[in-house]
Amino acid sequence: MYFVAKSCNISFAEMAARTPKHRRISAALREQIAAGKYDQGKRLPSEAELARRFSVSRPTAARALLELHQANLIERRVGSGTYLKTDVLQNKTLESVGLLVPGLGNTEILDPICTEITRFGQNSGFDILWGDASNPVTTVEEAEKLCQQYIERKVSGVFFAPMETIPERQVVNLKITSALRKAGIAVVLLDRDVFDFPRRSDLDLVGIDNFQAGLILAQHLLDVGHRRFTFLARPSFPSTTDLRFAGCREALSRAGLLESQVHIGEPTDVRFVQSLLNPTPDVIVCSNDRTAALLIQTLSNLGKRVPLDLSIVGFDDVKYATLLSVPLTTIRQPCREIGQTAVRTMKERISNPTMPARQILLPVELVVRQSCGAASAL
Repeated sequence: MYFVAKSCNISFAEMAARTPKHRRISAALREQIAAGKYDQGKRLPSEAELARRFSVSRPTAARALLELHQANLIERRVGSGTYLKTDVLQNKTLESVGLLVPGLGNTEILDPICTEITRFGQNSGFDILWGDASNPVTTVEEAEKLCQQYIERKVSGVFFAPMETIPERQVVNLKITSALRKAGIAVVLLDRDVFDFPRRSDLDLVGIDNFQAGLILAQHLLDVGHRRFTFLARPSFPSTTDLRFAGCREALSRAGLLESQVHIGEPTDVRFVQSLLNPTPDVIVCSNDRTAALLIQTLSNLGKRVPLDLSIVGFDDVKYATLLSVPLTTIRQPCREIGQTAVRTMKERISNPTMPARQILLPVELVVRQSCGAASAL
């Protein structure tokens, strides 16, 4: 088939939903390190021991240890095993900072950002806590429980990615941030605000310029000849999606094209997708790559060819964006830079709690592939 993953045995939904097991292992080890389990030269479990404990392959266990090594936390001693680095053991002044990121371990964008926060944060004097690695936060109750654990532990700060697809998310997110601030804990938001667009909170936020991202993507689509645009988002989309579509609409307005619709629905719903095709648009701009991947799969089942019948584009440049037989045109987020900027912002916030809130928006990169029909990508 024209629009399935290159591996015919794995669907996009299954591929996106798989949990990176090595990150759960490395996060569990981080928690044990933070609790002092491996102080005084105690050896960490070997690859074989970790493989048995977590029921994973030895290469997966090795990858978890490699992640800790890249974070400058551990060292391998030939013929002896794996230990905390000497400077980590000697440094007793590390400030504890927590990650409160729903779905951490299952998110294509926030996972690499949090990994960089851990690596760069450790080098910057932070002890980064991931919560319970064996039970990632997925519900309001779990988020509030982890919030309370950080308060009881008296962490210096929390990196918080506000919850998205839940009823009354704004109320929940405000409750969490209010509890943290009341306890004197610095808060840096990742990716999105606690308020829906266009409101803005008085909290530091580090992410990308989503409006500019939409503007850049839409301008490219205009440049390659597209004129009939449709926008697609799944229900309960975050404020970042509003900003992305607002940027797209600004580009269309500048080109004298004012007619465009935002459709809210599930890209796996065949009837809903059929409604998007009457009349068939030149291009469907999806709120993110996961939505685009699921839409492409449904279109394939309906006999529609991308980009011959219509183009599909997304945002984020997640791993499976290149695993389509027609790779996805998208906007790439600078995950490494976001993670490092978030750490710097946290250090400044802890040092100066009364300074004005900042919104630090990093530039993005347009990645042109075949799905938009651009000749340069063929």
